[in-house]
Amino acid sequence: MSRTAVRRSIATATTALLSLGGLLLASHPALADVANGGFESGSLTGWTTTGTTGVVNSGAHSGTYAARLGGTSPTNGDSSIAQTFTAPAGATQLSFWYSVTCPDTVTYDWATATLTDTTTGTTTTALAKTCTNGQGWKQVTSSVTAGHSYTLKLVSHDDNYTGDATYTLYDDVAFTTTAPPPGLTQVSTDPFTNTSSQHATELEPDTFAYGNTIVASSQVGRFTDGGSSDIGWNTSTDGGTTWQHGMLPGITTYQGGTWARVSDPAVAYDARHGTWMVAGLVIDTNVNGAGVTVSRSTNGTSWQNPVLAVGNDGQGYDKEWIVCDNSASSPYYGSCYVEVDVTSSGNRIVMSRSTDGGATWSSPVSPSGNPTGLGGQPLVQPGGTVVVPYSANGSAVRAFSSTNGGSSWSSSTLIANVSSHGVAGNLRDGEGLPSAEIDGSGKIYVAWQDCRFRSGCPANDIVYATSTNGTSWSAVTRVPIDATTSGADHFIPGIGIDPATSGATAKIGLYYYFYPNANCTAATCQLEVGYISSANGGSTWSTPATVAGPMSLSQIADTTQGSMVGDYISTSVISGKAVSAFAVGKTPAGGQAFDEALYTAGPLTVTGGSTRSTTHGAARVAAPHTAKPLPTRH
Repeated sequence: MSRTAVRRSIATATTALLSLGGLLLASHPALADVANGGFESGSLTGWTTTGTTGVVNSGAHSGTYAARLGGTSPTNGDSSIAQTFTAPAGATQLSFWYSVTCPDTVTYDWATATLTDTTTGTTTTALAKTCTNGQGWKQVTSSVTAGHSYTLKLVSHDDNYTGDATYTLYDDVAFTTTAPPPGLTQVSTDPFTNTSSQHATELEPDTFAYGNTIVASSQVGRFTDGGSSDIGWNTSTDGGTTWQHGMLPGITTYQGGTWARVSDPAVAYDARHGTWMVAGLVIDTNVNGAGVTVSRSTNGTSWQNPVLAVGNDGQGYDKEWIVCDNSASSPYYGSCYVEVDVTSSGNRIVMSRSTDGGATWSSPVSPSGNPTGLGGQPLVQPGGTVVVPYSANGSAVRAFSSTNGGSSWSSSTLIANVSSHGVAGNLRDGEGLPSAEIDGSGKIYVAWQDCRFRSGCPANDIVYATSTNGTSWSAVTRVPIDATTSGADHFIPGIGIDPATSGATAKIGLYYYFYPNANCTAATCQLEVGYISSANGGSTWSTPATVAGPMSLSQIADTTQGSMVGDYISTSVISGKAVSAFAVGKTPAGGQAFDEALYTAGPLTVTGGSTRSTTHGAARVAAPHTAKPLPTRH
C-alpha cells in the first residue's frame, strides 16, 4: 500500500471509530535500527548479498540512498540481500518499504520477502510475490516478538527476458512498536448563537506550556469576513490529559466588552510575574483590525478584562504574537514582547514590550529598516536576545532581533526564500506563515510549508531552518513525512520543542494538516491532521501518524478567503510529550451550520525514529522581484 493509500485506509477506519468516541492513531514509532536499514552508508554494509545488488542515490524513500536489487538491464534469477538481527525490547513489528519496477507479469518476474524467526524456526512471507510498475513506494509490516532472532531476506527476481528488466528498491528497514489508539478529546465548543457569525465554529488555536500547565486559545464563532465572536481559553494542569474551558471576558460585545469582533489568539506565560497572557487582534464595526489586547490570568482559568497593548489609533493591524522572557538568568527576565504588523502602512512590523506582567505596554517601534511582513513569532533565548522570525509577505522567511530588552531592534536577515504550492480547494492555509520554537539552549527552529523538494512544485512538504544566533541560518531541511512522489500535500505546521532538551537530544513534536491527494477540488478534498516527532534535534523522524480526519471542506468555517481551520496551529512539548489543539469539522446536527470544534489527540510521546531528514534535492528558490503585501487575514 502506498503512503497515500495507507492514509486513506487509516482515514476510513478513523471515520468508523468516530461513533465510538475514539480515533485510530496510525503510529509506528521506530525502535533500535536494523544495521544500515536506511542504506545511508551509501553501501550494503551489514547485509549479505547475492546476484545483482547495489545502492542508488536517487528515488530513495527517505534520506539519500536506497538498496537496488536487480538492474535496469535484464538479469537472471534472484537478486537478494539478507540480514539477521534480534528484535529489541518493545518491538512489535518489522517494517520496510519497497518500490518495484516490473513491466512483465508475476508469472515470470517479481519482488518478494521472507522473515524467518530463527528462535522458533518458522518462516513468514512478509511480501508475497508482486509485479507492478510505476506504483511508487509501499510499506510492509510483519509482527515480531521482542528478544527473538530473525533473518529478513529481500528479493527481486528477473527472468532475463530482453525488454522487460525487473528490479526493486528497498529502504527504511526498522523495528517499530504500535502505540495503542488514544481518544480524540474535544476540549471546548462554541457557545454563541448570534446570527452574524457561524456556529458552531472554533479555529486557529495557539498553545503555550509552562511546567505542567498548558493554555490553548482559539477563535470562537467565526465571521465570514474576519474575526470571531470571542476568544476561548482552554487550560490543562496535567500536561494535556484533561481540560477546562471558557471565554475571555471584556473583549467583544458578546462577553461584556466593546469591540465588535476579535481574532488571531496567541498565548504566553510570564514566569517572573506569574501571569498567563492571551493576546488578541480586536476588530471594529468596519472590520478593521484596530489593535492588540492582552488578557491576563494568574492560574489560566480566571481571566481579567483585557488591557490595550497596541493600537486604537486609527491605523490597521493584523497577525499579532506574544512572548515573555522566562530565563531567570536573563538581564531582561520578566519582559514580554508583542509583535504585530500595521496593515495601513503596507504590513510594517512593530514591536511593543511590557515589564510589569502585561499591565502596561510601551509605544510600538519598528525594527531597523522598517521591514514589512506578517505572522512574526518572537522567541527569547536564555541570555535575553529576542529573535523574531516572520513571513516577508509570503515570498520569504526573515528574522530580526533585539539584544537590549526591546529598546531597539536590528534590521532583518534572510532565513530562506519560499516556494510553495497553492493548496487546493480554496482552503485558507495562512499562505506559509512560519511556526517557530526554541530548544533549551536557545537554538531556534522555524518551520513552514514549501515545495522546493518536489519536482515541478505539485505539493508542499513541511520544511525548517535553524539558527543559534538569529542571523546565520542552516540550509532548508525537509521533514520526511512521506516520499516526495507521494502526491500528498502538507501545510499549516505547528512545531514544538521540549524546553528541557537541546541540541542533538532535542525532542520535537510537529502537528500539521494535509491532503492525502493534493490534486483535489473543494468538493473532493479530504483534510486530515498529522503528527510526527524527532528525538534527536531533527536528524531523524518517526513514522507519521494520522490523528484526525478526514473532513470535507464543507464541514469547516466559510470565509471570504476560503474554508478555514486557521492560518496557524501550535504544538507544546512537556516532559517528552507533544500536545496540540486543532480544529476538526464533523457533520453538524441540531440545525447548526457547522460542527467545528477544538480537539486534542492527547499527549503524544516524542518517540523519534530512523527516517532521516534531508537538505538534498531542493530546487533553488530565487528571491522575488517584488514582494507585495499579503491581504489582511483577520
